[in-house]
Formats: sequence, structure tokens, C-alpha cells
Amino acid sequence: MNAQGRELPKLYSELAEWWPLMSAPSDYEEEAAFYEGQLLAAAAGPCQTLLELGSGGGNNASFLKKRFEMVLVEPAPGMLQVSRALNPECEHIEGDMRTVRLERQFDAVFIHDAICYMTTEDDVRRAIETAFVHCKPGGGALFAPDHVRENFRPSTDHGGHDGPTRALRYLEWTWDPDAGDTTYTVDYSYLMRDTDGSIHVEWDRHIEGLFPRAAWLRMMSDAGFEPKVVRFDHSELEPGEYEVFVCRK
Repeated sequence: MNAQGRELPKLYSELAEWWPLMSAPSDYEEEAAFYEGQLLAAAAGPCQTLLELGSGGGNNASFLKKRFEMVLVEPAPGMLQVSRALNPECEHIEGDMRTVRLERQFDAVFIHDAICYMTTEDDVRRAIETAFVHCKPGGGALFAPDHVRENFRPSTDHGGHDGPTRALRYLEWTWDPDAGDTTYTVDYSYLMRDTDGSIHVEWDRHIEGLFPRAAWLRMMSDAGFEPKVVRFDHSELEPGEYEVFVCRK
């Protein structure tokens, strides 16, 4: 369970140690560079300290820490353990982005795709409020949901990596069983080869939030941010396929 008593997906709980084989840190260099540039541009003044809410296994942080002094907040103990091994120089705190209060402010606040697990407008508002409370006046914030309602499309994907002694492959199936609500579903199958050569298969369901672009902008403005939509540019994606929200406090 996470800090709010909700069941965590297997990938973030009993399978967390497999995360680096699901999503390798090296895959994040270009993406993290984009986020770094947007955060620096959003901040009105010097930008040295960065709070990441929902930092997961720390893949983005493994690059962003080269530019920022980072504090990483994550609700899943298993993912914190993975991130601590990858980013031992960063401060790690177990906490939920809806409720955590560090009594500190930062030059910038970043929420990557962990924001997808906010499945109601109340969840999203609380996460945005946490970001606002921890952001210095004139500071920047960036929110990166995988989809807004306007650009959501059902899809499939696959991937995985080989490690020194173990390997993982996955199939990802993204679909929306009810277009009238605020969630969509991502089903994963994981095929895991262990050190003794044995194969284990797991099914894992992720329920993620889906909101119109205008709702995101309204909630950020209501919190006190000055938000804008920025196209997410990446060499592996079609231009205009994805977007993020960049704000100034």
C-alpha cells in the first residue's frame, strides 16, 4: 500500500527490484535534458535546488542531479531502494505527493509521469498544491502526464533489458474502457528470466488519470501558478504527440 492506503502496482512493490531491467536509466538522457531546459527557462531567477515528487526508481534524477541539488520524494519503499542505489548523493524521502510537507521551498519542482496515478481532480489538485507550497516565488514547476484527454490514443508497446545475470521483457497495452470517466488502463505482462535461467510471468494493471488540457491549466492556475502548455520534443516521438505543463509561481 502507498501512503494513502492504495494498492501499488506490482512493478512498484514486489517487483520493484526488476525496475532497472524494465526501464534502464540510460534511456532517459534525452528526456531529462528536455526537462532540465524547461525548468531552467521557467524559473525567474537562479535555479539550483529541485524537488521531484513521485521520483520512482530515480532514472530522470540520475541525469538531473548533475545540474540540480535534488530531493526525491516517492511513496513506494521498493522504488526508493532502487533510486538510493542509483542516486546515493540525493536525499530520499518516503511520502505521497498529495500530502507530503517538507517545510522547505525549492527553486523548482518536478513531477514526471507519476502524476498519472492521480486519478481524480481532487488527487491532481492536491499534488499541484504540494508542488506550489514547495516552490519558491518566481520558481518553476513542470508536470508531465503521459496523456491529456485530447491526445489519448489506445496503443501497445514492448521493451525490456538484459542485466548481468537477469533479464526482463514486457508488453504494454494502453486502453480506455470508459471514455466517460477520468481514468484509463495500462496492462503489462512481464516475462522475467532469473539468474538460474527460470522464467516467470506476471500480469500488472495500472489505473491512470486522464483529464482535458483545460482542466490541467485551470487547476494549476487555481493553485497560483502561471501555466503554459509545452510540446514535448523527443527524437523517438512524432512532433506534437505529447505535451507537458510548465509553470512559474
